[in-house]
Amino acid sequence: MEIITADFFQRALAGGLLIGLTAPLIGIFLVLRRLSMIGDTLAHVTIAGVALGFLTGVYPIGMGIIFAVLASFAIEKLRKAYKGYAELSIAVIMAGGVALASLFFTLGMGYNNDVVGYLFGSIYTLDMTDLYVVGAVTVLVAVTVFIFFKELFLLSFEEDAAAVSGLPVKLLNMIITVMTALVISTAIKIVGALLVSALLTIPAACSLIIARSFRQSVVFSVIIAEIAVVAGLVIAGVWNLAPGATIVLLLIAMLILTLVGKRGFTT
Repeated sequence: MEIITADFFQRALAGGLLIGLTAPLIGIFLVLRRLSMIGDTLAHVTIAGVALGFLTGVYPIGMGIIFAVLASFAIEKLRKAYKGYAELSIAVIMAGGVALASLFFTLGMGYNNDVVGYLFGSIYTLDMTDLYVVGAVTVLVAVTVFIFFKELFLLSFEEDAAAVSGLPVKLLNMIITVMTALVISTAIKIVGALLVSALLTIPAACSLIIARSFRQSVVFSVIIAEIAVVAGLVIAGVWNLAPGATIVLLLIAMLILTLVGKRGFTT
């Protein structure tokens, strides 16, 4: 109980709950549009920005957000240039992100230990500035999804139909990609760049199995993510485990149980 009531744990819990809301909220649209790998791509680019932030003395997460947003614009440009090979844009930007991160690691050998925390997550080191940034992104993402929910719904299932119906498809695509960049860049300190895509995709994967409507899938994905975040932080805090890894492993366990339960009901 001592660790649960500690200030650093309360900040970690607050940050985790906020990301547990925004990540699956955006992730459900990414999964339906078959863009699950965009999470890994933007995470690698964000790490490059974080490394540059340490080199220049700029707020690392702030620099990571800038890099991620710029990468999101680049992804959309490449997706339009290679319409028949949309996944190519993700591969190109990921390669660039990894290359930049490697370069900045080489230039700032003394900062490598700090950057490693962003690779695997360091949720217990969240400060109030981090929480304010995560909170602002959470409000922005939640409001955006609420306003454009119907449009994003149609875009996720049939982009061509959305374009024919007169929706601003180009703008909506950019909104989703930028929102994804914001969520990932603020989430890497919580679950780590190597694990952040799991928080985007696994809750959506669970909800799509049990939900009977799209709205249900959105609600279920958020609930599943929040349960995993809270339980993962408590388990990691009590048994001194890596919180990011614990949260992701719980999500995987929940997915397995969901699949087994679904199979049991169908048989």
